[in-house]
Order: sequence, then structure tokens, then C-alpha cells
Amino acid sequence: MDLRDSPDEARFRAELRAWIDANLPDEERGGRGGARRFEEFGREWSRKLYDAGYAGLTWPKEYGGAGAPYSFQAIFYEEMAAAAAPPHVGVIGLGMAGPTIIVHGTDAQKERHLQKILSAEEIWCQGFSEPDAGSDLAAARTRAELRGDRFVVNGQKVWSSFAHIADWCILVTQSDPDGPRYRNLTYLLVDMHAPGVEVRPLRQITGEAEFNEIFFANAEVPVENVLGEIGGGWGVAMTTLLHERGTLGFALVARLEVQVRKLLALASDRGASPTQRDAIAREWIQLQALRVTAYRSLAALERTGVPGPEGTILKLQWSEANQRVTKLALELLGPDAQLLAPNAPYGGYWTTQQLRSRGNTIEAGTSEILRSIVAERVLGLPRSR
Repeated sequence: MDLRDSPDEARFRAELRAWIDANLPDEERGGRGGARRFEEFGREWSRKLYDAGYAGLTWPKEYGGAGAPYSFQAIFYEEMAAAAAPPHVGVIGLGMAGPTIIVHGTDAQKERHLQKILSAEEIWCQGFSEPDAGSDLAAARTRAELRGDRFVVNGQKVWSSFAHIADWCILVTQSDPDGPRYRNLTYLLVDMHAPGVEVRPLRQITGEAEFNEIFFANAEVPVENVLGEIGGGWGVAMTTLLHERGTLGFALVARLEVQVRKLLALASDRGASPTQRDAIAREWIQLQALRVTAYRSLAALERTGVPGPEGTILKLQWSEANQRVTKLALELLGPDAQLLAPNAPYGGYWTTQQLRSRGNTIEAGTSEILRSIVAERVLGLPRSR
């Protein structure tokens, strides 16, 4: 495929770049102020993106999107990363909940939720992982018992990004404990402000708390909040995961490119050894391979309209590459790597990034789970268990 921008793509890129320069304050670039500041500024920034038509670029126009080609979404991710601009605060809604509602939702569900996802009026979180199930979604034990016209939900979810500020949750529950595996799950849209829903933030190694536990104690969910069919939650969840890993590829590649550029600047500033220069060169080569894989994924997405397995490969490789890049940065910093902001060189950026990167190989599917998916569903190898 031709990796150069078409005239329309070049025009869109130039317009987007100019818009970011005109609307993003310098003090909000690069995540300055951490997660707390992002939450404060996030809704305001997200509303600007929505008003400018940059939220839901590829969503159908009938649901409030721009109906733009997937290549425009890739350009959006690239330019946002290059400008160190914060993402839309509703990343779960835009990339996971919204696309799943578009595919499986009723007309009433689409009308109720989609526009508010785009405008950031409502923030979403994901209730998939559990303490005793990890990334094995089929082993979910959060129970949803149907009583009349309502499900009564009891259980616990963990590693739920944005749950502490979320208004809604996409929740996978076990609705038939005696049913066969993969046919006993029901996918619910849950009001996070309902009685019986409790969120407890998890303090991370960085000192911030962007992940959370969610506890459900006799929380009631109307039956009209089932997404798809009762007992059909596995298929609906697969749609969510395909979009989570499939449409995020260019964002991950763009973020890694920014990190590698910063690493190159750091190496020039601190004076890298020959061994360190070799290691940096390997990461640059890895970045180019990921970029080509992202373009392959984009080409397949444009042909079929469905995210393919390349997204799983991109997430797996990016998560481990980001850990290596940030570790290399700490090696270049030497003893200064032990310092944290405000006294650390470069504002403590690299130390915080290395600590945060430890979660990359856990969130959105652990590396072990992703390797099994690639082995079994892409390469056709025998199941490992």
C-alpha cells in the first residue's frame, strides 16, 4: 500500500495540526500535572474535540460521528501524540462501549448513550477483569440474577480505568451458573451511580490511582440494559475487545514514536555508550516494524470494517517495547534516575514513565494471554490448556 498521505489525508492532517496548535494550552501538553489534572481538564478538552468534529471520527454520521475513513483516525492519533495532547477523556466510551453499542445496541440504547459518549457528558469504564479470573473473561464470577424485570448484580471487578469518575460501566456477568462455558455470560450497561455500586481506587507504584476496584452488592440493573441477548455476553464482549485492540494500534505506535524521539534526545544529551546506542537502534527498528504492522491492520480494517488480529500483536509488542525504552532512559540517567519530581532532571519524566510502564503488560490483556491468542487464533497452534 502507499504509505504517503492522499491529498484529502494531507489536508485533514494540516487542519488538525493547526487546530491543536490553536486550542491546546502549552501547560496541558505531555500530561503535565498527572492523572488528577487530566481529569480536571479532560472534559473541557474533550468537549472541544467534539465541537470541532474530532470525537468519533469513524462513527457513522447517524450516531453523531463524522463518517470519516479509518485513515483519518490514524492521522488523528499520530498528530495528537506528536503534539503531546491529552486524549479524549472518554477513551473507554469512544473505543469500546460506543462501537459495541453501535453493533449490538437497541435503538433506545443508541439514542440514550452515543451522543453523550462523544461529547464527554458521560464517562464510561470497563468491568471485565476479576481478582480470581484475571484476563480469562469466560471465568467471570460476578453474578447477575434475573428477578422480574431487573438483574440483581453481586461481585467484584478490578483494574477498571476511570471507574472513579465514570457514569456508566460495560459489565460482563455470569447469568447462568449451570450453563456451558461461553454461553453463561450476559453483558450489561450499568449506571455507576446506582445503589449497591462502590468504587475503590487502587494506588499505583507511580503514586497515582487511575485503576480501580468495583464492588456490586445487590445492585439492580433494568433488563432493558442488557446489550445483545441474555446469555450472549461472550459474543458481545468479543466485539468490545476487537475494537479495544484493533483501533488502538496507531495510537500506540504514535505514542511509542514520541518516546523513542525523546530517548534519542536524552541519549544525545547524556552521552550514550556504544552498547546503549546499539540498544536504541534496536528499539528504532522495532518501531518501524510496528508501524508497518499498524498499516497492515489499517488496510485490513478498511477492507472489512472489522478489526483484525494485528491489533493484538501491536498491543503485545508495544507494551514490552515501552518498558524497554523507559528502562534504557533510566540507564542513561544513571544515579539521577532515583530522583523524583520536582528535583529530578527532566522533571522526573522518565522515572514516572518507567514505573507506569509496568502496567502496560497487564492492562488490555496480559502479555501471556495475548501470546496465547496469537498462537491459537492466528498461527493455528494447539491450545495450551
